[in-house]
Amino acid sequence: MKDHTPTNRYKGAFALMTSLFFIWGAIVSLNDILIPHFKGLFQMNYTQTMLIQFCFFGAYFLMAIPASFLIERTGYKKGISVGLITIGLGALIFIPASRFVSYPLFLLGLYTMATGSVILQVVANPYVIILGRPETASSRLNLAQGVNSLATTTAPLIGGMLILGEYDTQQDATAAVEGPYLGLAIFAFMIAVIFYFLKLPKVLDTDGEKVKGNVLKFRQLRLGVIALMLYVGAEVAIGSFIVNFLGEPNIAGFAEKKAATYIPLYWGGLMIGRFLGSAILQKASAQKVLFFSALASVVLLAITILSNGYVAMWSMLAVGLFNSIMWSNIFALSVNGLGKYTNKASGILVMAPVGGAILPLMQGVLADMPAVGLHLSYILPLACYAFIIYYAVSGYRPGANEMAAVEAGL
Repeated sequence: MKDHTPTNRYKGAFALMTSLFFIWGAIVSLNDILIPHFKGLFQMNYTQTMLIQFCFFGAYFLMAIPASFLIERTGYKKGISVGLITIGLGALIFIPASRFVSYPLFLLGLYTMATGSVILQVVANPYVIILGRPETASSRLNLAQGVNSLATTTAPLIGGMLILGEYDTQQDATAAVEGPYLGLAIFAFMIAVIFYFLKLPKVLDTDGEKVKGNVLKFRQLRLGVIALMLYVGAEVAIGSFIVNFLGEPNIAGFAEKKAATYIPLYWGGLMIGRFLGSAILQKASAQKVLFFSALASVVLLAITILSNGYVAMWSMLAVGLFNSIMWSNIFALSVNGLGKYTNKASGILVMAPVGGAILPLMQGVLADMPAVGLHLSYILPLACYAFIIYYAVSGYRPGANEMAAVEAGL
């Protein structure tokens, strides 16, 4: 049996890249612990609390293009170190934010960490795609995303134990976040040093070179950006409200600390699905697997909205399993056949997680409306998955003569 994921030549580089997926997975999932913690700490409504996700994922929109320029100037290896150092500095901002009990300072720390994550994603996603055979690119990206999900599964479990709880003073509650984020900073700095001194194989011809052409002329990329934005927005929105949703009297009525123990089940579904998806995608096409997963997500969220109690709870948590392959499949379909434009297209796709800033905030607004409420607000992520069904059916198909138009600068 041939080894497809990745080729033997690049196994070391692939293993190193997966550590980056682990780091930003931990950062993203810890936001789900900060949301209920800060909501009670600063006495905020859902809309105000969702500024956590707005600031974090807003960085993906604002910093993706600067991050691409940075990689063009410095190359991949130095860019990775810069991204990791930026994450570490952002995590350290949590210490003065805690001492001053300052929500804006916490948001600044999150924005800084997100900026570092953007830099890493501009590097890691196309790098993993190139590290092996083109026909198994989705499989490799799913495997790397599986490592990302290992972090999103374990980090909230540990973070919930360390951060959530009953505190006598506001200062004690804010101090609870210092330890986890100090540990994250130290880990990021250590990995940055390792990458700085390592030699990575040069597999991208465009590494350090600027490629001209308007890649948004590619139809599958334009629609892929929208699909990826909606996917990230839906995934983050669902994860963001888990603790509050499970605390609803008509769902499970759990206390925050107990509800937080169910967050790893949602993200754990992504982990299991991504490792399974890596194997499934050796046999099935990315387009078919994406269609099935998006359809299953729509059905599960419809059950969540139309039911109560444990049925609603478990159907919502089960969406994580089908979220698992969406990022890698949409990403791979979006850049399929783009050749030398893959890196530039990747820089644009990395902007798509801005959906994680917009959609949770929009769902927060719906949840605050008396006529809607938290339960019915899940209609928003359901609509996102409906568009992804369209992308899997038709939107992924390239338009006619697009490569020639981009080459000619038309």
